[in-house]
Amino acid sequence: MKNICLYLFVCVCIVTGCNKMLDEKVVSSVTDEFYNTPAGFTNMVNAGYAGLRSFYSTERGMTVTVFGTDTYTNGSDGDFKYTNQYTSQLDGRYPHLREIWNTFYQAINASNAAITRADKIPDIDSTVKRSGVAQARFCRANYHFILLQLFGAVPLRLTENTEIVTEAYRDPVPDIYNAIIADLHYAAQVLPAEQSEWGRATKPAAEHLLARVYLTRATSEAKGANDYDSAAAYAMKVINNYGMSLLPDVGQVWAQGKENNAETVWAVQYTTDVLYNSTDNNASRFFLMQYDVLGGMKRDLANGTPWKRFRPTKFLLDTLYADRVHDTRYEKFFTNVWYANAGSAKLKIGDTSVFMPGYDVPDAVIATKNYQLVPPRNYTERLYPSLNKFADALRPDNQASGVRPFIAYRLAEDYFIAAEALMYTGNRTKAIEYLNTVRMRAARVGATEEETTAHKEAMKLAESQLSIDLILDERGRELVGEQLRWFDLKRTNKLLERVRLHNPQGGPNIEPKHLLRPIPQDQIDRTSNEFPQNPGY
Repeated sequence: MKNICLYLFVCVCIVTGCNKMLDEKVVSSVTDEFYNTPAGFTNMVNAGYAGLRSFYSTERGMTVTVFGTDTYTNGSDGDFKYTNQYTSQLDGRYPHLREIWNTFYQAINASNAAITRADKIPDIDSTVKRSGVAQARFCRANYHFILLQLFGAVPLRLTENTEIVTEAYRDPVPDIYNAIIADLHYAAQVLPAEQSEWGRATKPAAEHLLARVYLTRATSEAKGANDYDSAAAYAMKVINNYGMSLLPDVGQVWAQGKENNAETVWAVQYTTDVLYNSTDNNASRFFLMQYDVLGGMKRDLANGTPWKRFRPTKFLLDTLYADRVHDTRYEKFFTNVWYANAGSAKLKIGDTSVFMPGYDVPDAVIATKNYQLVPPRNYTERLYPSLNKFADALRPDNQASGVRPFIAYRLAEDYFIAAEALMYTGNRTKAIEYLNTVRMRAARVGATEEETTAHKEAMKLAESQLSIDLILDERGRELVGEQLRWFDLKRTNKLLERVRLHNPQGGPNIEPKHLLRPIPQDQIDRTSNEFPQNPGY
């Protein structure tokens, strides 16, 4: 890689609201020799996490993973609607992809520096060294895996780059998978089940990613004979071995201040400290409709900053969340009522201002209300139910970036990975059991034990219903907005089909070439040898 920042090793992975944070110190005006010391090694390890904060909970990361799928299309605002619409503007000049590419390779080089230099650092504690190398390899695997899913064959970087290099080559996909898996096996063998500093890589985090990698490789050109077996095995290790559990209330998984819960396998950290916080952590803004121009409403922290980027598709709302009698996930994950916070001639503060019932209502009934009653037929690019998983009321003001950790891996996904892998290996009975475990957790709690049991029974799926489409539907309901959907549809070879069926803005334009993202043009331009673009771009 050319133009990699070699020694920007300021640690930036902090968390708020936990017993002990990922400690760090700012280092400036240092020489290369500092990174050959134990303190420098720690800085290099910590710097390896930094690139993750440019992807998770950011507009660039959300746009390339949530947008352009069967569950989310574009709202009225934003400069990158073409990512959802798959128009000709989605090309090598796309800034989000350039930023991901450059930032990830910078972070890979930071991780490589820690890995490469570890054995050369005198007086470093052996346990600290092994743990640091394992964390760096975990981070390196993350970056390579995301790049691989987005772009296909990419440069595989496994050693520190210490000088300007003008040549770069796209390494074979099987080699990249092998390197990712080797890194994660090492991390899983060395890392502890828990870390005293929340946010550092752990053994279950490495195993969770291994399960995801094996499941993805199983449908790729690099597939191995036992990939589904391995995916199931690692997912079940996370489910069974570390005392984690699905929270009884699915609505509490993303509750602010409670992200470090029994269901969280691993989270990317942010902080209220302006010195370290990423200005890109804005997930709380992207999914909100334009409530602040409606009667009795003004913009406030509790309701969030409505940037109107991502709008749920009709398929998500009317099909995936069709069952709202037994299944509580729609009401837990979405805001559909807003209360007046400014008052008006018709409304007092605290009155209902906007209500989206989720079913059709005649115009005559709408006309009788002193608030805005919005049935699905009246949803627009500015007016729609809003995903609330990432709501962030702890920002100092509505112009400030978010401070919440982003739950990148959670236990519910391990159940889904296990179910999918077991389905393909022939163990359909166990597969449906895993799916039903997640579904029944979301069942409504009734007024009596009998009612609760009835709701849970209604949530159960039969083994005969099991299919990849069923699993994708379940992942869509449970993991909505969590930066997985584009990867899921691509992995299962369902991206073209489902976008065409369920995304009116993207469906007419999506083509087979869109299974890969375009290589950033500046990477092609700055490479002295030929660096091929992905086909069709």
